[in-house]
Amino acid sequence: MSDPCSFSRPEECLCTNITWNVSVDFASKVLVCDVELDFLVKKDNVASLVLDTRDLNVQSVAVRPSNDQLTFSLGSKHKAFGTPLEISLPPGLKSGARLSIAISYRTSPDASALQWLTPEQTSGKKHPYMFTQCQAIHARSIIPCQDSPGVKATYSAKVSVPKDLVALMSAARTGSELDHQKQDLMTYQFEQKVAIPSYLIALVVGALKGRQVGPRSHVWTEQEMVEECAYEFAEMEQMISAAESLVGEYVWGPYDLLILPPSFPYGGMENPCLTFVTPTLLAGDRSLTGVIAHEISHSWTGNLVTNSTWEHFWLNEGFTVFLERKIIGRMKGEQMRQFGFIGGWKTLMDAVSKFADNMSLTKLVVSLKDTDPDDAFSSVPYEKGSCFLVYLEQLLGGPEVFEPFFRKYIDTYKYKTCTTDEWKTFLFDYFKDKTNILETVDWEAWLRKPGMPPVNMIERYDSSLADACISLCQKWINASEKELNSFSSQDIASFTSPQKVEFLAQLLAKTSSSPLSVAHLQAMQNAYQFNSYKNSEIKFRWLRLCVRSGWADAFQPTVDFLLSQGRMKFTRPLYEELFKCEKSKDLAVTTFKKHRAFYHPICSAMVAKDLGID
Repeated sequence: MSDPCSFSRPEECLCTNITWNVSVDFASKVLVCDVELDFLVKKDNVASLVLDTRDLNVQSVAVRPSNDQLTFSLGSKHKAFGTPLEISLPPGLKSGARLSIAISYRTSPDASALQWLTPEQTSGKKHPYMFTQCQAIHARSIIPCQDSPGVKATYSAKVSVPKDLVALMSAARTGSELDHQKQDLMTYQFEQKVAIPSYLIALVVGALKGRQVGPRSHVWTEQEMVEECAYEFAEMEQMISAAESLVGEYVWGPYDLLILPPSFPYGGMENPCLTFVTPTLLAGDRSLTGVIAHEISHSWTGNLVTNSTWEHFWLNEGFTVFLERKIIGRMKGEQMRQFGFIGGWKTLMDAVSKFADNMSLTKLVVSLKDTDPDDAFSSVPYEKGSCFLVYLEQLLGGPEVFEPFFRKYIDTYKYKTCTTDEWKTFLFDYFKDKTNILETVDWEAWLRKPGMPPVNMIERYDSSLADACISLCQKWINASEKELNSFSSQDIASFTSPQKVEFLAQLLAKTSSSPLSVAHLQAMQNAYQFNSYKNSEIKFRWLRLCVRSGWADAFQPTVDFLLSQGRMKFTRPLYEELFKCEKSKDLAVTTFKKHRAFYHPICSAMVAKDLGID
């Protein structure tokens, strides 16, 4: 099917392999590149090839092996999708033929997939750092390609970097050597033998150290953080094994984890062989490693079976949340799995409320015509999608019936892509003896109507772990100022970290239109000492509550937190709360403008939109 977010025409020529030679130039903040793209011709007499690009300086295009130069032109720039690169092809090509195109080019210093960090922005303070973030449509800013999740290709790469630095990619490491011509450079070699979409191509360069934490896993980070990270993420093998018991063999070889500098805009990014994660997961007690279960799950749902276009993003993320919580259930008990869905329901309610002006983006299957997928990004495909799968699981007979279906779906579509209609057809075919049950599902409401799901799933989850959080939340909301001294640290002494997060999430959900008084928050701080917590999920919700209530003492700690990390899950809501509060509105704008360069380009663009800054 055609991808509305790509100029390319894979139905005419399909990319099957990428060979990428890269020189990383920190001084100019560019990648100097030669790429060879291999194609399978799928249409007789195809005259031209169209690739996706964004801000690339294309210098030459040739056909291999003759090296004959090909005519090329760049089209008009689209506000969201970049610029099409059209290449005139040799005449007489036949369907089934193989075609190899070589392109020499340089990236822009402002490439949307790249973030360049000065030594001062790193933990070690001595060396620069660079990393990529290609999801959703940013690979085109570093490689001219068919930048659509519906196109999967293998790749190999050679990356030249200053010899004091290390390069890693979303691929197996196959060697390294000093550059023969420039002795101050080191060249690293990589190969990804499993075909992947372009958004999963990833590169990082920095003063990185690795530590083995499992039979197929290392953690990679700067030297100063290695020990802390090795402890925090020591459970990876247990998670991978739990996933394999549910959905089959892990096919990617190594599963390594890269803990990035704090400006990384996401909780994690499921790059094959090398998951990228935010340092905000470092809580000291492994309480936030559920994100790792999510990224591990992507090794099957997303990376192995991929949404055909970003309009079907829920097939990646809803399925991954569903599998992630299955893993948590295997490791920590069924109550914890159910507890995760309760928290997810409130996250979904919050996400839906944010799209009040564009409710069409709260559908599971969205339209992205002329729309940057980043603008549509939210928790909706994650939480609404996983809710739908839980609903179907319950409807069809429970885990003992649904888990074999889930595994069969993965096995059938592995190495391929899928649309919602294809998945639905597979579901009906698998459960052909339960068609009458499936026909009771309101498919239109679940998949193509905006807003919350048509079934109130919160009533179906085991609330055992949430009940104490809900009860304490209600006590705080109902408490008069005279009763505030009745609260103490004993209230939450038996709470786990996830329960403390849930307690604060309950307060946020119930005070959106009627904030707590500053006196309430002062009493809460005296009783629970939330200001001292390292756990970023707790800190984020606590600061959001405080700013919402206009507590001036919280403004500077909020700014400090905003400047300590760039994870969009935290930065966007906190900037929004500061901006909505009349006392801190100017502070939000001046803080962001002054420190905008700290944030990743994706995060910077989204916060600027939130604050109405061009």
